[in-house]
Amino acid sequence: MNTEIILNYLAELSANNEREWYHAHKKENKEATARFEELLQELIYGIGAFDESVLRNVPKELTFKLVRDTRFSRDKSPYNPSFRAHISSMGKLPIPVGYYIMIKPNGGTFLGGGLFADMFSEATAMVRDYIAAHPDEWSAIIDDKQFKSYFTVNGTSLKNVPAAYSKEHPQAEYLKYKSWYLEYFVSDQEVLNAEEFLKKAVEVFKAMKPFNDFLNRALKDFKMPAR
Repeated sequence: MNTEIILNYLAELSANNEREWYHAHKKENKEATARFEELLQELIYGIGAFDESVLRNVPKELTFKLVRDTRFSRDKSPYNPSFRAHISSMGKLPIPVGYYIMIKPNGGTFLGGGLFADMFSEATAMVRDYIAAHPDEWSAIIDDKQFKSYFTVNGTSLKNVPAAYSKEHPQAEYLKYKSWYLEYFVSDQEVLNAEEFLKKAVEVFKAMKPFNDFLNRALKDFKMPAR
């Protein structure tokens, strides 16, 4: 498992973010992609030790494309120079929530989890209702000493508590959120030590599991919209 190949390829793509370069270096892309999928397989095994629901996943089915949708962006760079994947009981779908990894050179690598999907208003409502009904359980998770050593809960937020909930609710601040997610950033140097990086990733994802489990209980009746 060679993470240096991954970082080197992505750094070169970042410096030469154009279609001509990309197509001229398909061999390097294939090699880096293979190394990333190897890493994902080891992650699946590691996470599977405490969350068996992920063990049926196939690495290549969990990854996201490098190609960017530039239609509504001022940045017309055709590629996102990062390797990304979401590992959950249902693969890379955003719900149920799982374990997200992005490898991106120059400090952009992070391990994530939780609900990123602001566009699913029904999911947001489900999580708000569940937090409102289980404030002590939520507090026990996010105030846990080990959890706090890794994470701060992030998410886009409203200015005010939605009208359906009391402003005096003990979790009122989190009821403003439209998404609830975690990010743990990893340096390039840490990524280069593949064995230690894998060990750290499994450790971080294990600490994340109670948070993900809470959200998935909230989202158990959610149905992905039909395309």
